Formats: sequence, structure tokens, C-alpha cells
Amino acid sequence: MSGYKNQSAVVSVVDTVKLPGDYDGAGLAAALQGETAVSSDLLKILSAISRAVVDIGVALRAGSNGFSTGQVGTQNTFGDDQLEVDVTTDKAVFERLKASGVCAVASSEETPEEVDLGGSLYGVAFDPLDGSSIVDANFTVGSIFGVWEGKTLLNRTGREQKAAIMAMYGPRITMALAIAGRPGGMELTYFENGGWKLTKELKIAPEGKVFAPGNLRASAENPKYNELVQYWISNAYTMRYTGGMVPDVYHILFKGKGVFSNVSSPKTKTKLRLLYECAPIALIVEACGGKSLLDPAFAGDNPSPQSVLDVVIDDLDKRIGVCYGSATEVDRFKDVMYK
Repeated sequence: MSGYKNQSAVVSVVDTVKLPGDYDGAGLAAALQGETAVSSDLLKILSAISRAVVDIGVALRAGSNGFSTGQVGTQNTFGDDQLEVDVTTDKAVFERLKASGVCAVASSEETPEEVDLGGSLYGVAFDPLDGSSIVDANFTVGSIFGVWEGKTLLNRTGREQKAAIMAMYGPRITMALAIAGRPGGMELTYFENGGWKLTKELKIAPEGKVFAPGNLRASAENPKYNELVQYWISNAYTMRYTGGMVPDVYHILFKGKGVFSNVSSPKTKTKLRLLYECAPIALIVEACGGKSLLDPAFAGDNPSPQSVLDVVIDDLDKRIGVCYGSATEVDRFKDVMYK
């Protein structure tokens, strides 16, 4: 819990940013009205997340206090240098989750331990600002959230999630939301004076000639990955790559097609965290009709294809390589990478 406590010196987003309009739980409740898979308790935790998303999105646009991209002189437990914006967004989410009253524990990429938040129903794992390394260039960035029932996140799988959210801070503030047991994903858009509105049903087609090759340097040492990259290029796939996983996967969700990959090589390791990033995004992608697949480099001595949702979270810092997207495109990744 020390990581969260040490952030007390950071000025609260809620205290310093004037937030416009009715963006709170009432707005989200109206947007999700009639969704039978959303219980009243689950709505409370989703509403808390939606509040945090608006806190972050509005403050990023306003250039508010605490949202600079300068380093704060500290490192998280993983040894990554922390930016001011990383620390501030992390604190904003913890505050909203605690205020919900139903969050038992939460853990984040910046605070990688299970922090007791006093509730009893849900555990939430999150990456408060995915893509913080590109925010200074004014690229689109986002947040990732996974919601599990119970008081721990350890030794769970992504398939046990009750819900997952991927938020985008671009020209619009939007969220891609998947609910366990509900086919399809939902895009929700924030409007300043009207809260959240359901703006699009998300579905991924089986094929799509769009590729986003994360960790592309690995292709220099990983012949199978290089084979895939050359296939995409020679077959006139369109590349859509920003350097941030959230905008790249969100593009696939919104356009309804394509493939995202991020794999490892001996000298160029993937940095993706299963708990905070990969499992929540896998739930969203698979709910939308796509597939997720584990990089065989992380599948043991005799690797066999495995959905990211079935990988056990036996370490908060567990890192993996992944492939997400259209079913046929992910199957092609499997045929090449697992052969």
C-alpha cells in the first residue's frame, strides 16, 4: 500500500479541476439502461471508473496542475521512471474507486500491489495512462480497467472478469466497454452537458487488412515475427501504429477489423502486463467477436495456442506478448508463430 500512500503529496484532480456537466453515475446508468448483465453493484464500480475517465480526460485537455509530462524523480516497483501525469492519473482512479464503496482492492501499473479500499465486492486492476510516453507529442492515449468479483486479483484469469473498459482521450472522450455474458462490446461517448451516451455497438469482422506491429524491433531477431510482418507488407495491409496499445486496439474495435501484435525476441522483450493491460483488452476484443492469443515465447517449453483470457495471473508483474484482432488474422499469427 506504500505506493498509494506516497502519492498523498500530489494535488487531487478532483480538487483542482472543474469538471463540466453531469458526467457521473446517473449519466452512465442512463446509457446502460436495459442492460440486464449490469447489476446495481457492478454499475457502481463502472460509474466510479467512468468518473475517473472524465477526471483524466478533462484534465489532460486543460493542461491542469499535476498533468505535466516531466519526471517526478521516482520509479514504480517495476523500475520505470514515473512521469507527473502517471502519478496524478493513478491517484485520481484510486480516489474514485474508494468512493464507490464497493471496491475491495485495487492495483495499478503505477501501484503494483493490492491496495485495500474498504469495500467487499470487486477487485479492479488498471493502467491509469497507457501511452504516457507519447502524451507529450499530443498523441491519443488511454486507460485500461479490468473488474473481477472478490477480494483478490492474484491467481485469477482474465476469463473471470465481470467487465473491462478501455478509455480513449482523443478529440472525444470515449470508452469501449465489455460486460461478461453480454455478446458484443459498447462504445460510450462523454458529452459535457449530457453525461455518457451509447454511441456504437462494437463488433470485429473475421478478416481485415490492417496491422499494428508493436515491438517491431523484435522482428530483426525473431524470424517468425519477421515472416508475419513481411506477409502483411507484401499483401498490401494498411499499417495503423501509434506506439500506444490503447489507440491501436481501439482502432480495430471502431473500424471492426485488423490485427495488433506485440511479441518478444531474445534482446527486445515485450513489456505488456497481463493484469493491468492484456487481460482486460482481451475480454473486450473477444466480446466483440475477435480473438486473443498468447505469444508462444510465454507459453512454456512445448507451447500450444492459448487465449490471453486463460493465462493465470500468478504474479502482479507478469508480462506477456499478445496478438489481438480479427479471427482469421489471429489464426494466421497462430499458424506462423506456433509452427
